[in-house]
Amino acid sequence: MMNRSNLLVLGLWGFTLVAATPAQSQGPPPTFDPPKSYYLSLGDSLAYGFQSFKFAEGLPPSAYNTGYTDVFGAQLRQIRPGIVTVNYGCPGETTESFVMSGGCIWTQHGYQLHDTYSGSQLQAALTFLREHPGQVSPITIALWGNDLPMLVGSCTFNNQIDLTCIQNATPGFIRDLVMRISGILEQLRAAAPDAEIILTGTVDENLKVLAFADPLFQDLNASMAQAAATNRVRFADPFPIFNPQGNVTAEVQTICTLTLLCTDGDIHPSDAGYRALANVIFDASGYSRLQ
Repeated sequence: MMNRSNLLVLGLWGFTLVAATPAQSQGPPPTFDPPKSYYLSLGDSLAYGFQSFKFAEGLPPSAYNTGYTDVFGAQLRQIRPGIVTVNYGCPGETTESFVMSGGCIWTQHGYQLHDTYSGSQLQAALTFLREHPGQVSPITIALWGNDLPMLVGSCTFNNQIDLTCIQNATPGFIRDLVMRISGILEQLRAAAPDAEIILTGTVDENLKVLAFADPLFQDLNASMAQAAATNRVRFADPFPIFNPQGNVTAEVQTICTLTLLCTDGDIHPSDAGYRALANVIFDASGYSRLQ
């Protein structure tokens, strides 16, 4: 058993154990496509650019302007001046709610999005792509962090996390999670066959159990990368940046710099962390060849 306070299972970055997934047939690799008229950002609080201190101050969406969507959007404008960023990121979004017609949980609680839509985020994205054929690229997506607490919650008893329970529950959980993400990517790819689509990986912020959890997050990212490749989607892996290996003290210091965890108890990235994440996404895009 492990005390729940020793294992962070909050909103965006979750904890999980990863089982090996069977090899999938992969389609052709993504075809390089320069930025077009619109950049579409999809996902959860990461895509939104959430930071808890801004939320505590009751700031409007315009104040959440240091997220990776904003930084990456600025990088795109250096290549394609005039490209318009459309940010559908919904704090609290899961892979299930992303496709459900009930709409964004953030707006259901009275908060505002950067760019509003009705219905599911997936449907909004597909509608936008249909209304702007051949004009949208890149598309970024950060999604799955809010699914992970469901696994840990099912294995928490009297505020204690049963790691054996998690180990046993993980194969089915990961299979279903990857299936949902793959389904989302498949629909986006079908709607935007020539767009650059970039799926963002996760990092480990479990400071007290990094040696235990790090390999698991690396395996999780490997599973996500495989789902991306199957759908001709690029994969941006932030783990090496947020979780440098070889020195746990240095790793903790890096996490404390790139997130608000150590200062505000907030697992979301600091401004420096969002910039780092944007750089990982930019590197994955291959757009550096256009600079």
